[in-house]
Amino acid sequence: MEVAPITRGGSLAGFLISNRWPDDTLEWATFLLLAVQTAAVPGLLGRSTVFRVIEAPPEGAERAVGLVLAEVMIGDEEQMTPGRYAEHPPPGLAVLHPPGSTLASVPEYRTASGCILLPGLPDLGLDHRAAWVEADAEGHVTRMASRGNVDPGCDADTAALALLLAG
Repeated sequence: MEVAPITRGGSLAGFLISNRWPDDTLEWATFLLLAVQTAAVPGLLGRSTVFRVIEAPPEGAERAVGLVLAEVMIGDEEQMTPGRYAEHPPPGLAVLHPPGSTLASVPEYRTASGCILLPGLPDLGLDHRAAWVEADAEGHVTRMASRGNVDPGCDADTAALALLLAG
């Protein structure tokens, strides 16, 4: 799996995933670590943003398997509509918080943070999975966790992402 940031106008617009999709929750956590470290670069991510996983590769991108694109600004009531993705749920939603929006767990580091929710189908026995990362632009990881069988209501980020998926 290869991950490359996509910028537009000097701002983080998403990520291009090449070669193959992450195989499991731990590999999605690795993707999230790279995304959070990118979001920690000063000025690249202005405010907390939701990113949607898209399983269709863009035209002309050799070896690309898909995208993770910025779509919703946290706090924008028009964009944070419950059920926004209910009709066509994506395989994952992530939220990235820039350093100014992250309460650092280790105060001496100016960290960004993020969460990815991989929604399951509980009625079919497929659990929700998630990962959380806090890191800085220099590569210091102050927090990293991944978990299966996640109750989306147990964490503010997973709850916000689940709200966008709720039908």
